[in-house]
Amino acid sequence: MFYGWVVVIASLIIILIVIGTRLSFGVFFKPLASEFGLTRAETSGVYSALMLLSCVVAIVGGWGADKFSPRILISFMGLFIGLSLILTSQAHSLWQLFVVYSFLSAIGTGGVFVVIMSIITRWFDKKRGLAIGISTSGVGLGMVIMAPMATSFIVNFGWRMSCILIGLISWLFIISMAMLLKKEPREMGLLPDGAESNEGKIVVPGISEGCTQTNSLSLLQALQTKNFWYLFFSWLLSSLFGYMVYTHIVPHATDMGIHPMKAATILSLIGAMNIPGRLLMGRISDSIGKKVTAIICALILVGAIIWLICSKDLWMLYFFAVGFGFFFGGMDASITALVGDIFGLHSIGIIMGTLSAGWSLGAAIGPFIGGLVYDMSNNYSLAFSINGAVMMMVTLLLALTKRKTKLDRRI
Repeated sequence: MFYGWVVVIASLIIILIVIGTRLSFGVFFKPLASEFGLTRAETSGVYSALMLLSCVVAIVGGWGADKFSPRILISFMGLFIGLSLILTSQAHSLWQLFVVYSFLSAIGTGGVFVVIMSIITRWFDKKRGLAIGISTSGVGLGMVIMAPMATSFIVNFGWRMSCILIGLISWLFIISMAMLLKKEPREMGLLPDGAESNEGKIVVPGISEGCTQTNSLSLLQALQTKNFWYLFFSWLLSSLFGYMVYTHIVPHATDMGIHPMKAATILSLIGAMNIPGRLLMGRISDSIGKKVTAIICALILVGAIIWLICSKDLWMLYFFAVGFGFFFGGMDASITALVGDIFGLHSIGIIMGTLSAGWSLGAAIGPFIGGLVYDMSNNYSLAFSINGAVMMMVTLLLALTKRKTKLDRRI
């Protein structure tokens, strides 16, 4: 079997734990607010601080992905993730939450996605959309597994012991899976997608020494293109859109009188549908184009938000979760795969890290806006309406993005 698929599966499990843990903040939302006497804006601020700090860590992680072994990088990050969660269980004030959860967790989680995506992009070319779809389905699996698991832990053991248990689980799986990662196929004498080499010579475009690939840009060159900024703000706004929902859908459901376990199931359903969305739309993007696929998903997500605003019953929230999870996952996989097509592979780590800083910034802004607007209006209708307008802007930015293949055709 082509070793690239081993890398994909190991990456899937790492993302499952890392992103699943981070996105499970919604089920800790009310216990933390109650324990520390926080408003929803303040509670959201703890998560927003994590994502703001992740902006810097994502860039550093992207730089490291181009320079160092992913086994070392991911293992280091995994240590901080577990440490953050275990120390969070001992926090007794808001400022301590900012230090042990926001700061330490940012060091652990902020660069993981960037490192993983730079590896997958190097290992695959023709099947890049599918490979990214499979590996990033760990996001959906993380919500399916981690959210209800965290809820069960909280119900049975309290939120503090839940943090300790999840921290230990993080150490076990992240560090063990990191040992299976390889930076690029050239390390094993292979080509992307398992292609055969010519006359025994291994030359990977954009990676090998003396490469003359004309469509590989450095970060400085990428920053000079309109494409980079279209993608940067697409990532920022789509993250703002998604994380507002991830963070506030459970509190919104419980405000409607829905039992916390059923409310957590909504988040799990989003995660469950995220998986086929990434797999199917990632595969489709390899055939019809990643940009077209992303635009289709974005337009459908606008309709999903309108449905959410009108939802009054649990079944309507479940229906929203199906559509949101599927098409948000599909859009994310398509946009991520588009980066390698536009900028090449030579500096893919630092370029993707810089783009991911925009993603982290959006993830910081979205939950805070949701909490602030709720505190002002005492409901989520206005916040979700703002979210719909945000996704319309994402659609426009994606439409403006063009696929560039040569340096002298910078946009």
